[in-house]
Amino acid sequence: MFSEELEKISWDASTEAIYAKTAADVERALGKERLEVDDFMALISPAAVPYLEPMAALSRNYTQQRFGKTISMFIPLYITNSCTNSCIYCGFQHNNPIPRVILTEKEIVDEYEAIKRLGPFENLLLVTGENPAAAGVDYIERALQLARPYFSNLQIEVMPLKAEEYERLTRSGLNGVICFQETYNRANYKTYHPRGMKSKFEWRVNGFDRMGQAGIHKIGMGVLIGLEDWRTDVTMMAHHLRYLQKHYWKTKYSVNFPRMRPSEGHFQPNVVMSDRELAQLTFAFRIFDHDVDISYSTRESASFRNHMATLGVTTMSAESKTEPGGYYTYPQALEQFAVNDNRTAVEVERDLRLLGREPVYKDWDQVFDR
Repeated sequence: MFSEELEKISWDASTEAIYAKTAADVERALGKERLEVDDFMALISPAAVPYLEPMAALSRNYTQQRFGKTISMFIPLYITNSCTNSCIYCGFQHNNPIPRVILTEKEIVDEYEAIKRLGPFENLLLVTGENPAAAGVDYIERALQLARPYFSNLQIEVMPLKAEEYERLTRSGLNGVICFQETYNRANYKTYHPRGMKSKFEWRVNGFDRMGQAGIHKIGMGVLIGLEDWRTDVTMMAHHLRYLQKHYWKTKYSVNFPRMRPSEGHFQPNVVMSDRELAQLTFAFRIFDHDVDISYSTRESASFRNHMATLGVTTMSAESKTEPGGYYTYPQALEQFAVNDNRTAVEVERDLRLLGREPVYKDWDQVFDR
């Protein structure tokens, strides 16, 4: 399990190593075809800031070699905000006095039909809070079954599950799982997640192993930018990615670096990442791994997403609602976080085409499951 590997990697020593990188280290990394994590650390270090233009060019070239000029489009659907965790930064946390919603089967289908009216979305991400008793595996499985007539590619972002539960969901159409570790800083993890199953660091970080063991086709990883030093956190994620690729080599991987946005919890970020720093991180990850899918959500602004669509990003959401049932049943209420890019799906598609990108709504089909 990765938790055992992580124990061998010092957070403090990694931080020190990142900030000790020099221009020579950056140039050495940029001259290599196959990068190690140490090279990645150079590219995200302050020493790499003067090299952003060559990094952007290299990132663009690698992206076009592997992905062409396509951008894969998806849409998230929150089906419940019921949650037993107490994550201090999240609008859905258990202690927030907000109305709790668990969509019924009819309401879920209403949402599917409303999404299909927005555009030709075929990639759906189902999102829940973490409440296994009220909205557990049975509930998620039923939502997947109801989605199959409407969508070709189904992913979930839910509480970490057992390997056999992931395997069970694949039989109901599940193709991918996204899970945010939030932070790899084991020492401070409990501060942000004081109660609930999410407070168990090992259970969460080893969830990716269970996904791999279950044969999940695509695994999405991410850290929440704003909790700890972002450079050290993404370095740990780079170690994690390499570990997973070695042990579960048949699986496809994606990464995401969401910056904290305002929520009902009113938590103030400990670290603020600038657009320039997020661009640096995106370039560094593409140079580090030419094949990994890099995803941007509507947390980011329209102008920034447009700019990065030509330089390294390969997947985007559009017209996202972050409240349960936000497309039809309960619009504009109970949102988990504030959306920054408020364009419609049609507007996002238009802008991408003007940039010479090809929005792709369908890149997977259920027939490949058989």
